[in-house]
Order: sequence, then C-alpha cells, then structure tokens
Amino acid sequence: MALIALLDGAVLAERTGASPKVLALHGWGRTRADWLPALSGVAALAVDLPGFGASPPPPAAWGSRDYAELLAPLLEDGGWTVAGHSFGGRVAVQLAAGWPSLVSSVVLTGVPLLRRTTEGKPPLAFRLAKQANRLGLLSAAAMEGQRRKHGSADYRNAQGVMRDTMVRLVNEDYRDLLPGIDAPVEMVWGAADTAAPLEMAREAQALLRKATLTVADTSGHLLDDGLYALLRERL
Repeated sequence: MALIALLDGAVLAERTGASPKVLALHGWGRTRADWLPALSGVAALAVDLPGFGASPPPPAAWGSRDYAELLAPLLEDGGWTVAGHSFGGRVAVQLAAGWPSLVSSVVLTGVPLLRRTTEGKPPLAFRLAKQANRLGLLSAAAMEGQRRKHGSADYRNAQGVMRDTMVRLVNEDYRDLLPGIDAPVEMVWGAADTAAPLEMAREAQALLRKATLTVADTSGHLLDDGLYALLRERL
C-alpha cells in the first residue's frame, strides 16, 4: 500500500480502509509495519513516527508529549482509538491525557508506563569515563566508544537527535498521568515481556480509571501472532 504524507510531511503513514478511526503507533526502532497484521479489516492510520521508517527525525530531542502535540491534529474530528506499542504507547498515553475529547479509547501493549527505580548505577568505568570527558581528559571519540560499550542496543543504534530523544523518553514516568485518563484502556501484554514487565502493567492498571488487562501467555515484548490475535479483537 502506498505511503501518504501527513502534517506537511512530518509523518508518513499507511491507511487501511476508508475513513480511519484507529491511530496505530509503533515501538522504538520499529516502523508502521509492526501494526499491519493487526489492522486487517480495520480502518486505520499506521504511522512511522518521526525519526523512524520513512518519517524525518524531529527538529530537536523530543519527549512523548512533543510527539503527541504533533499528532493531535490528525484526531481533530474526535472518536479515535489510539493504539500504541512500547514507545508508541507512551505517545498514546499523552494523547489520551492531553486531548480527551479526541480519544475515545486506548489500546496499549508492552508500554514502559512506570519508570523502574531499582536499576543499578552504570558501571564504575563508565562513570569515570564521563567524569574524565567533562574535565577534558577523555576525547569525544573515546567517550563515544564507552557509550557504545556500556549502552543498550537501542542506545548504540541511535544517533544525534534520536539518541537524545531516547534519553528523554527512558526517563519518563506516567504514574501522574494515568489516573486522569477518562477513556477506557485495553492493555494487552506478553507474559514474557522483559522491557515492560507484566508486574509493571498490573501496577499501571491499578492507576487507570477504566482498564482491562489481557495476557498473551507465550509472547514477549515484540508484537507476534499471540499478541496480534488479541489486538485484532480490540481494534
């Protein structure tokens, strides 16, 4: 299916069906293609979020609220279901909280809704390297080598504004936003999700006013057949 340009070319998307009322948002490092198996027979927009797939990167390091502000005009006629996987779910939460008159329901899967506070400090070697870099004792190239050595795969793969965007996003927490969401929220989770663990989903569900949680017993974080089957029933 051909791509369409939206919002003056800031976002490229695929439209499935006529008069879409579902906005599907993919995860970090992914594209609109992740959602297409779940959208068969659904009138939807599956977008490439800025910085991924065919969409150009944002002009600066964005948080999830910035992405939501960009996308909100797509929903101006109201009555939309916003579906988000992982990073896309962060944006979906912001849309539901910030534009409640436009969002009638939300579908979330594998979204890091609550920042984990039990993670340990970075390795001592990395902390020393950062200090040396700040003092001018370690070159930028050497510091980049340390970042690539100690950072996550997503961090290593991100460059420039997208790396700074990722740093902003992973430090976000939505526990203050969730209780204010009026729209019903369908949560579909993989039992083996390690990026957004099931216990986090249960904790987040308790903060939402109207939320159901369905678990795909054999699925992990990435969308797969088990999650697709459950998502199709909710879109």
